[in-house]
Amino acid sequence: MEKRRIPFSPPDLTELEIAEVAETLRSGWITTGPRTKLLERRLCAYIETGNTDVDCSSAEAAAINETQRVVCLNSATAAEELNLRVLGIGPGDEVLVPAYTYTATASAVVHCGAKVRFIDIQKDGDPTTHMPEMDYPALEEAITPRTKAIVAVDLGGIVCDYDRLFEIAERKKAMFTPKQSDGSALGDLSARIQKSIGRVAVVADCAHSLGASRIFSGTRKYCGAIADFSSFSFHAVKNLTTAEGGAASWRHLSGIEDAELYRMYQLLSLHGQSKDALAKTKLGAWEYDILGPWYKCNMTDIMAAIGLRQLDRYPALLARRREIIAKYDRVCDRLHLRHLAHHTAQMHSSGHLYLMRIPGIDEAMRNRIIEKMAEQGVATNVHYKPLPMMSAYGKDVSAFPNSYDYYRNLISLPLHTLLSDEDVDYVCFVLDAVLKEVL
Repeated sequence: MEKRRIPFSPPDLTELEIAEVAETLRSGWITTGPRTKLLERRLCAYIETGNTDVDCSSAEAAAINETQRVVCLNSATAAEELNLRVLGIGPGDEVLVPAYTYTATASAVVHCGAKVRFIDIQKDGDPTTHMPEMDYPALEEAITPRTKAIVAVDLGGIVCDYDRLFEIAERKKAMFTPKQSDGSALGDLSARIQKSIGRVAVVADCAHSLGASRIFSGTRKYCGAIADFSSFSFHAVKNLTTAEGGAASWRHLSGIEDAELYRMYQLLSLHGQSKDALAKTKLGAWEYDILGPWYKCNMTDIMAAIGLRQLDRYPALLARRREIIAKYDRVCDRLHLRHLAHHTAQMHSSGHLYLMRIPGIDEAMRNRIIEKMAEQGVATNVHYKPLPMMSAYGKDVSAFPNSYDYYRNLISLPLHTLLSDEDVDYVCFVLDAVLKEVL
């Protein structure tokens, strides 16, 4: 086949997004404002219904958004950190995190002053989806009286087994002691949240899984409405992008007003300032208070403008990813390669990454295959190098053999919606040819 250049993950942007950004710039409102608030409402409706076209002025949308359980921020890392801070997690606490993930999952815990405890994955990943999911017996054994949260990762867009995670948290609830309020507004809210949950919190890293769903407690639920707290990424390489950006969401907690939680996220994300810029535009409303020495991680309307038009297009983007995955599945099955199962009877993935593993090879051979494919114009990647292999986390993977074994022969194929059918055929052709050459 004629040589092509296949980038790994460029953003899929059209004139729709460009026009919305231009209109935002012309409006004079470029920081957090009406477009950010609209994106929050639409994401809230999407998470609840699976529909991106809910009319936000309708009675249905009004009922959904009365809860307002989504806050848009400047990154998924900020979203996870604010989730942990709202939960009151800090020094002396432990948070269980899969060893197989990107650093943001763990670094948010470190930012809060808590201790990260890594959990190895199941051997060869989940038996059904092959996603590098945590070893659940090891997870349960690792829970101590200091454990305050479990962070699960929907890697590649495949949804974790949250029924299993909640069952483990419930079985261990006798070990859990909720924190006491320190008298501050945040400390009081965190203490009430921990008391309401009454167990280790289940926190979802949904950076890859917007629009993914799973049968949970007998009902299909979308990511963002499953775990106690969730975080999403809208980074440039994600299925839906705002260039940078992310969002936090949560389930309704007994005895906690959603409006109070939403208000706390607003304070935490904007220096603890009692009024945001939009509220201060009202006549005579310049004065504000600083309620805490907090953070600066709000989303801008420029970012939200991109997200609004991306959300319009999102069902078609997910459908295209599903078509590409089906082509990759066929060639990987023919070549006897292991790969993720993105769709099962229980779960529909968002199809963010295509991970495949080549049996019997080591890191050196894997890297040679990556180089050979690059020579033919096909950019690939590896998702991920386990965190215990990284300098920041000790650089010792010996206690996590399943994570290392999963990583050493893994390659991520390009999966994005700018790929034509001919591009996908070329990737498959190059993969087949390179494997015949080097194996």
